[in-house]
Amino acid sequence: MLPCCCFPLLLLLARLLPTSSALPFEQRGFWDFAMDSMDSDKMMTMMRDEEEGSAGVEILPPDVHMCPFGCHCQLRVVQCSDLGLTEVPKNIPLDTKFLDLQNNRITELKENDFKGLTNLYGLSLRNNLISKVHPRTFVPLKHMQKLYFSKNLLTTIPKNLPASLVEMRIHENRIKKVAAGAFSGLGNMNCIEMGANPIQNSGFEPGAFKGLKLNYLRISEAKLTGVPKDLPDSLHELHLDHNQIQAVELEDLSRYKNLYRLGLGFNHIRNIENGSLSYLPRLRELHLDNNRLSRVPKGLPDMKYLQVVYLHSNNINHVGVDDFCPRGFGMKRTFYNGISLFGNPVNYWEVQPATFRCVSDRLAIQFGNYKK
Repeated sequence: MLPCCCFPLLLLLARLLPTSSALPFEQRGFWDFAMDSMDSDKMMTMMRDEEEGSAGVEILPPDVHMCPFGCHCQLRVVQCSDLGLTEVPKNIPLDTKFLDLQNNRITELKENDFKGLTNLYGLSLRNNLISKVHPRTFVPLKHMQKLYFSKNLLTTIPKNLPASLVEMRIHENRIKKVAAGAFSGLGNMNCIEMGANPIQNSGFEPGAFKGLKLNYLRISEAKLTGVPKDLPDSLHELHLDHNQIQAVELEDLSRYKNLYRLGLGFNHIRNIENGSLSYLPRLRELHLDNNRLSRVPKGLPDMKYLQVVYLHSNNINHVGVDDFCPRGFGMKRTFYNGISLFGNPVNYWEVQPATFRCVSDRLAIQFGNYKK
C-alpha cells in the first residue's frame, strides 16, 4: 500500500492530461468548421443580410440554380456532405463562402470544379476518395483561407494552392514525398496538419518548406526516425508524436528558437544530447512521454519559461535535486504548473522535496505506480 500522501498527487492525472495533450484536429460538423473559420461579427452580418429580405440580394439569371440538388444552402454555406457524391456538384452559388463536401465518394478534382467561386473562404473535402487533383483546380479560389483535405488518397501536395491559404489539414492521406517548392507562394500559411501520412525523413526534399512562415506544424503518426531538417524557423508549435524517432541530436532543434510547444511523445527516444534544449529559449511545453528515456533530459533548469514537462511512461529510475530547477534565485521567469513522472521506475518518496522548489503547486507533480 502506498503512503497516504500520494493520493492527492494521483488525483491530478485526470486533470492535467486532457487539457494539455495536443490532439490532431477533428472536424465534428460543418457548422463547427464555419464558426471556427469566421468570427461572430461576420456571421451575424451574414444572418442579418438574409433576414432583411431582397433589398440587397442580387437577382440571379433564371438558368442559375440556387442550390445543387440534395444540398442545403443557407447563409452562403453550401452543405453537400454524406450524399454519396462521386464528383463535385454543378451550379454551386457563386457567392458561396463555405463549401462542405466531406463524407462522399469523390475520386477526382477537375479543372473547372470550382470555377467562379472567387468568394470561397473555406472548403472541406474530408473523407473522400480523392487521388487526383488537376493542377488548375484551385486557381479560381483567390480568397480561400481554409482547406480541409484529410482522409483521402493523395500521394503528393496539390499544385497551385491559393496564395491566400492560411490553414491546410491534409492528414491521413498517402503522401510519401514533399517536393522542393511544394508550398511556394504560400506566405500567408499559418497552420499545416499533415500527420498520419507514410512519409519518412528522406521524403522531404531540401526546400520543401521554403518560404513558409508557419506557426503550427504537425507531422505525427508518420515514419520519421529523426527530427526533420529545414522546417520553418518561425514555428511556435511542432508536433512529431507517434513516430520512430530514436534520439534528439545537438543540432536537431537549433533553428527553432521560437517554439512554444514541442511534441515528441510516443517515439523511441533513448537520448537527448546535452545542449539540445538550449536552442529553445521560449519553450513553454515539452512532451517527451512514452519514450525510452532513462533520465531527465539535461538543460531543463536553464529553460526560463518552461511550464509543463511530460516525462511519464519512460524508463527514468532517478530524479536529481537539480534536474528541473535552477540553483540561483529568480533565474526562472515562470514556475512549473505541470510535471508528469508517473509510469517510471522511480519512487516518489526517494525524490528530495527541494527538487520541485520552482513548481507553483505540489499538486502539479504527477507520480504514480510503476508496473513492469
